[in-house]
Amino acid sequence: MTSEIKVVEARRQELLGQLNSAESALRAGLHAHGLCQIARAHLERAMAHLCEAYIAINEINRARTVQRLVDDLVRVEQVVEEAQRRQVLHR
Repeated sequence: MTSEIKVVEARRQELLGQLNSAESALRAGLHAHGLCQIARAHLERAMAHLCEAYIAINEINRARTVQRLVDDLVRVEQVVEEAQRRQVLHR
């Protein structure tokens, strides 16, 4: 391995370590009691972005753009809200 490749790989490993630390902190925050819905939603969104960052680092050209991820998350939220609304109507 050339020294340039070693430097790039070392930086990639450092970044993955930082993502692991951030993920641990976010997970701890999600398990905190008394968290308001808005804070929880932001933490969950941050987790989704972290997961996508892992993909971007490990699988070149496989990650979604930030806008695509946001659009996908919004669609999932809409489906969940619709399912919850229907469940309430059918009670």
